[in-house]
Amino acid sequence: MELTIECKARDPKAKANALRRQGLLPAVLYGHNGTESVALTVDQKAADMLLRKAAVNNTMIDLQIPDMPWSGKALLREVQSHPWKSSSVYHLSFFAVKAQDAVEVGVVLNFVGEPKGVKNEGGILNTEVNEVRVKCKAIDIPENLDVDISDLAVGESLSVADLHLPEGAVVVGDPAQVIATVLQGRRAEGEGAAG
Repeated sequence: MELTIECKARDPKAKANALRRQGLLPAVLYGHNGTESVALTVDQKAADMLLRKAAVNNTMIDLQIPDMPWSGKALLREVQSHPWKSSSVYHLSFFAVKAQDAVEVGVVLNFVGEPKGVKNEGGILNTEVNEVRVKCKAIDIPENLDVDISDLAVGESLSVADLHLPEGAVVVGDPAQVIATVLQGRRAEGEGAAG
């Protein structure tokens, strides 16, 4: 998913609290020009809308900065919230990336189907991992990964190595890590012990 937001260059003398009173949110862009960073402002309402759809380190954002010679793609790197007002965001950080740059992101697993071990054998599905770290091109960040669990019987499991990834994407971490297992149901265990 790619989102767009318009930013403006921030006056270095502007005080953060004064900007917030004007409905502007302080932000910063890193990585667009080596180690140089740029102070920005974002309209608070636009930022709130963006944060409903964007995830930190996981969503490509098209940053439009009309008063700067740079506009481009960035990842939302950090969202700072008020210490005791959880709904009050007070700073955003973006990190510029080129579409072909490799980035590491967290991708949610979407379990699809009902395991035959649950449907036919009275088993219980146990999901152990709901998100994996994936390294891929910034332009190819998947919103989620579908995991078909319908063929799992009691005692069978799927591991990270079983995931179907987009071309060029690799999972960061242990490929043997179990993500889902169908466990023996209690009733079936009791029947086994009796027989």
